[in-house]
Amino acid sequence: MKKLTLFGLIVVLLCSCYNRSESRENILKIYNWADYIGDGVLEDFQAYYEEQTGTPIRIVYQTFDINEVMLTKIEKGHEDYDVVCPSEYIIERMLKKGLLQPIDTIFPNSPDYMNLVSPFIKEQINKLSQPGRPANEYVVCYMWGTAGLLYNTTFLDEGDVSSWGCLWDDQYAGKILMKDSYRDAYGTAILYANAKALADSSRTVESLMNDYSPEAMQMVETYLKALKPNVAGWEADFGKEMMTKNKAWINMTWSGDAMWAIEEAEEVGVELSYIVPDEGSNIWYDGWVIPIYARNPKAAAYFINFMCRPDIALRNMETCGYVSSIASPEILEEKIDSTLEYSSDLSYFFGPGAEDVQVNNIQYPDRNVVERCAMIRDFGDKTKDVLEIWSRIKGDNLSVGVLIVIFTVIPIMIIWLVYRKVRNYRRYKKSRRRYRRYKPRR
Repeated sequence: MKKLTLFGLIVVLLCSCYNRSESRENILKIYNWADYIGDGVLEDFQAYYEEQTGTPIRIVYQTFDINEVMLTKIEKGHEDYDVVCPSEYIIERMLKKGLLQPIDTIFPNSPDYMNLVSPFIKEQINKLSQPGRPANEYVVCYMWGTAGLLYNTTFLDEGDVSSWGCLWDDQYAGKILMKDSYRDAYGTAILYANAKALADSSRTVESLMNDYSPEAMQMVETYLKALKPNVAGWEADFGKEMMTKNKAWINMTWSGDAMWAIEEAEEVGVELSYIVPDEGSNIWYDGWVIPIYARNPKAAAYFINFMCRPDIALRNMETCGYVSSIASPEILEEKIDSTLEYSSDLSYFFGPGAEDVQVNNIQYPDRNVVERCAMIRDFGDKTKDVLEIWSRIKGDNLSVGVLIVIFTVIPIMIIWLVYRKVRNYRRYKKSRRRYRRYKPRR
């Protein structure tokens, strides 16, 4: 992902330091993922809000990198964030626990840009609804994307990575990176383990990725343990850089990270590509919500609406590489690239007229890709069991290379250190003898 400019970072830091005696109606506290907003968008929102309401607004902008850390702060109520951006499974959990409040959609002097969210996205978000809490009243999707394989075309072609099975192929041992994400790892393993059932349509991607039966969890653990020897690293962010430097050939990653890596690699002469394997994959959604403890829900609603404005959505997409939920004609027109040698059916997202358009298929997957993908839901009371599996997988993650270091290199280093210590001691004793020999007598 592209980083914030120095100016933008300074603005964020300054905005984070506010006078606690200042009226809360003049403060908007935002909690978002890092590198997930366009340069200058916060400053532009401040001007927009004052223009719309006549009230100046100061922004306190903080970032997180783990959903569960964000959720813990919201649950405890120690932080009065006005708007946060969790992922779909955390949104579902927050709805279950009554941690969210509805988002106001009435803006006297502004259109309701939230209406521009794709019907496809609204349909998916609606699956998170809880009794008495329709999800689309509590969340507005911000960005979405797929999980797939980023690969180096110098060493592999599309056919080599058309199945998740390539991750279990010994010929790529030590050249594979996996996202350090227990949910994506779970989904990947269970889809590959049931590839035949998917092929004959006896199981669906959605039913498999959300199967937490004891049999399913045992299967996942078995497959992930078999995968471990091939994995060079479980990464949260360093995978993109390793791929651009030819240090890894395959990276199980997210589409936005793939976009960033492909662009960066091209600048240094490395050719990368991205694919969603034939078995299917996870489609994830991040959305804006207003926590129950928010103290400025009015400004939060205006902010969410502003983020849905097409020009702002495009700027945010440009920064992070992921796909906005907004399906306006302006965005489709901006994204059409006549130099592409392929076209995609994006009518599921943009509606009629988008059945055959030349748009980057990493950002906007073709209909046939979307139809073999699904959303991983909240694990619920099975979360603890899945985390225990993940702990066992990661706990003894010692590759052959690591074992060689432990049992070969380290003993050699110890012997060398002992040798140096003995040698230095002998030199010291020798120098002491010389000193006594030539020491002046009193």
